[in-house]
Amino acid sequence: MTGAPDGKILALTGGVGGAKLVLGLSDELDAQALQVVVNTGDDFEHLGLPICPDIDTLLYTLSGLANPELGWGIDGETWHVLDSLERLGGETWFRLGDRDLGTHLWRREQLSQGHSLSQVTRELAMRLGIEVCVYPMTDDPVRTTVITEQGELAFQHYFVREQCEPAVNGFRFEGISGARPNRDVLSLLQGGSLSRVVICPSNPYVSVDPILQVPGLWLALRDSPADVVLVSPIVAGRALKGPAAKMMDELGIPATATGVAEHYQNRYPGLVDHFVIDESDATLVSVIEEIGLATAVTSTVMKSREDKQRLARFCIELESA
Repeated sequence: MTGAPDGKILALTGGVGGAKLVLGLSDELDAQALQVVVNTGDDFEHLGLPICPDIDTLLYTLSGLANPELGWGIDGETWHVLDSLERLGGETWFRLGDRDLGTHLWRREQLSQGHSLSQVTRELAMRLGIEVCVYPMTDDPVRTTVITEQGELAFQHYFVREQCEPAVNGFRFEGISGARPNRDVLSLLQGGSLSRVVICPSNPYVSVDPILQVPGLWLALRDSPADVVLVSPIVAGRALKGPAAKMMDELGIPATATGVAEHYQNRYPGLVDHFVIDESDATLVSVIEEIGLATAVTSTVMKSREDKQRLARFCIELESA
């Protein structure tokens, strides 16, 4: 374990890139010191099952079950159910493997018994041997809609079925105005036990924005005494995983670490205390600091388990502003 600051660390995450850094943080911290809040805007119902892609990606990653090549799904997966469904003419564009289906069937059963998504996620984590506390951003349904040149698309239709091909014009989070932030996360932010918040290198628009836009949440993060460390998901003008750079280009935003900094500083002023960028973007430090974000430089590319741990240590050990 590293020399972490006193108190707990809260990580905000969504997608594969975020899960990588959370894994590194979990290696560097005692389990009780790490808390994680996860985007649920990607959640949807498919084949009658409640699918929580970002929660499951994180849980599979932390439990060692994730497919190491894809970063999502379960390693050694089989596809017998999907093959049978395809023969019957059913929808197979969203790839649910046989082992993965067990998770969704169990979640549906638990939710149908009246348990909240937070309760179900906590129980699922425990059954997978995960000691880190993992919280959905809200127990209320929030669904990301992507506004494209071809019309509005539910996020998974855009991301998986259409392979992110339609040009993006904007995003809407259905249900966000009435969503209540996770009570345990608010208690952490208001209770004084947090020493640091780490916003993982997840897509700003469809992974982090839904979390921050749950009413009251980003203000609670800003007003917490804990420093907020943001890791850029854009490295040398490209996203290492996912469509963030493509989205930024189509929205007319520079697909650079500078563009990421401007997004957070304009949308959430005063939130970020440290902005961590990759060594390849070191020439942007002065520009980003003119925007108003204190900037730190390190290697942010996470190819190995050691890379994840090293970046986690860097985020933990950054000196307070």
